[in-house]
Order: sequence, then C-alpha cells, then structure tokens
Amino acid sequence: MPRTDRTGWAALACCAIAATGAAPAHAQYASGLSATVEAASDERRRGISWSDGDPVFRGTLSLPVAEGLSLDAAAVSLWGSDRHGGADAVADLGATYVRQIGGWRLSAEGRYHLFPGASHQGYGELGAGAGFLIGPASIDLAANYAPKQSSIGGDNLYLAASAAVGVPGTPLTLSARVGRSSGDVDDPVRTARLRPDGAYWDHGVSIDYLQGRWFAGLRYANSDIDGPGSAHAGASLIARFGLSL
Repeated sequence: MPRTDRTGWAALACCAIAATGAAPAHAQYASGLSATVEAASDERRRGISWSDGDPVFRGTLSLPVAEGLSLDAAAVSLWGSDRHGGADAVADLGATYVRQIGGWRLSAEGRYHLFPGASHQGYGELGAGAGFLIGPASIDLAANYAPKQSSIGGDNLYLAASAAVGVPGTPLTLSARVGRSSGDVDDPVRTARLRPDGAYWDHGVSIDYLQGRWFAGLRYANSDIDGPGSAHAGASLIARFGLSL
C-alpha cells in the first residue's frame, strides 16, 4: 500500500477509535461525546486558505476522558490542496486540557496535523491559552508552537489575542481576532506552507448564530501578506453552516 494511502487510513482509524469510545465515556462523564458537522465556503487558518479558496466539509469529535481533559479529532476536505502537497484532507488529532482558576480559564493542547493524499506533510504543534471575562465579554490570549520539523521547513510560532461578546437578547455572538506568525527557516520552500512571505500579521472579525443544535457564521479574514505568496491570503468573507450532534 502506498505511503499516502497508509496516512489516510491512519487518520480515519484514529477518528474511528475516538467514535467507538463514546459509549463508556458517556456513562462516566455527564457531557459525553460531542460532535459537529458543517460546510464552509473556505478553510482559512491564521489568515491563509488551506483549501485554495474552495468550499469544504468539516467534522469534529471531542471525547472527555478525565476532568478537564478531552481527546479531539477534526477532519476537513481539502480537494487536492496545492499548499499542502496535493492533500485531499487534513485530520487534526490531539488532546486539550482546560482548568478554571478563579476568573481565569487556562488551557493546554497538543495537535498533530495529518494530510491524507500527500506524503511528508504532517506536523505537530503545542499550544497554551488564558482567558477571562470582563462583564459580558471574554478575552483570550493564545500561543501555538510547532517545533522544528522538516515538513514545515523549520519551526513556527503563532501568538494571538481574541475577544467575543454575546448580543443581549439574541442568539448572536460578535468576535474579533489578531495574530502573528513567525519562526526560523531551514527550507524556504517548505516554510512557505505556513508563512508564504516570512513573518506576518492576520486579523478577522465574525458574527455567529447558535439556535439549538444549529449554527451559522460569517467571518471576515485578512493578512498583511503582500508578495509572491499572497494567493489565498488576502481579504475574504467566509460563510459556514452546521449542526451539533
């Protein structure tokens, strides 16, 4: 079996393992397994499109395994992404730990990104965050670091700040975000996957609607990338619609 096929089957197997654990987890933890399915007009991360500007389908799973600790899996269609070596999808597999200390919500996570349909594209990263409430608004600070890996041509550090507030009397939430990507470069060609023209800033604002199990959103995203790598990194309006299971 070719290497790319093995990678794809590995991603699917991990998602299946998470799903099969739902029954005992639901019995032990009140929240149980949570899942979502959605469609979006683009898969844009940190100001850059991962789907070359094409619409995508996304599915997520989160399984509590201990107090504050959950195992997470997400899969997104990429339809042969040029940015990620022709990958047909990305599967994000990892774990998240969240703890409330006073008015602070602290979190830590580890993720590995698999790219079925492409070889030598996977990479891992670690993250930490802190959030707190100011009246009806929430403020969050986050840092994600991908250590040096040949698949991304060096390392990558992403720092971000975001804020969100619910609109009183409505099922709407308004949010805004700003972030910066930077890192060392060992291989400029592979580094361009995550930083097309070197260190850059991205920003965005969004409005989200949640009613029962249904949700929808509209997001504006942009970056200051301006050069040969600016394709699918400029201003974009992204729509999404989905269902929580």
